[in-house]
Amino acid sequence: MDNWLEWLGYLASLIVLISLLMSSIIKLRWISLIGSLLFSLYGFLIGALPVGLMNLCICFINIYFLFKIYNYKEYFKILPIKKRSLYYDYFLDFYKEEIDRFSESEFSIEESDVAFYILRNMVPAGIFMSTKLNDDTLKISLDFVVPEYRDFKIAKYVFDKNKEYFTDKGFYNLVSFSTNEQHIKYLLKMGFELDSIEGEKCYMKSL
Repeated sequence: MDNWLEWLGYLASLIVLISLLMSSIIKLRWISLIGSLLFSLYGFLIGALPVGLMNLCICFINIYFLFKIYNYKEYFKILPIKKRSLYYDYFLDFYKEEIDRFSESEFSIEESDVAFYILRNMVPAGIFMSTKLNDDTLKISLDFVVPEYRDFKIAKYVFDKNKEYFTDKGFYNLVSFSTNEQHIKYLLKMGFELDSIEGEKCYMKSL
């Protein structure tokens, strides 16, 4: 029994530690909630009431902030990019390592047909660039969100709530060519489906 409780304490400690490594505040809160819940259980089981009560309070704090996060009304806005600027160059340079991890396509503002920043509460939280593949299809060359805002809200805003931005321009399909497993999971979650164009595997979303 004592050995089981000891491993429960180790597990709770590990989960709390992992929560501190999260760049997303939502992930941090959820993982911290699980860790503090286990720590609270551990404290009560070993008879350490201060440990149990303190971590139970942390559970309620995490629940409170998660409730605020999920009920907070955020502001989203698409800001078109017409040409290169100092900010554009700085943004791409600052996030170059992250962009290189997920983007396999060549991209440039000069060759893009639809390109924009995504503002979240007036903060430039993402950038989207695409080129015309055919009359009604855009090929996504860059779809990047800064680490702090990777909770899928921006993607849902762009691909679902604001899809008229594309259809008003005559584009009814978005296509992405990717072999990155993490990126593919993201595409599938956003409603893209496996397809092929001229024998090349791709992921397509109809708007």
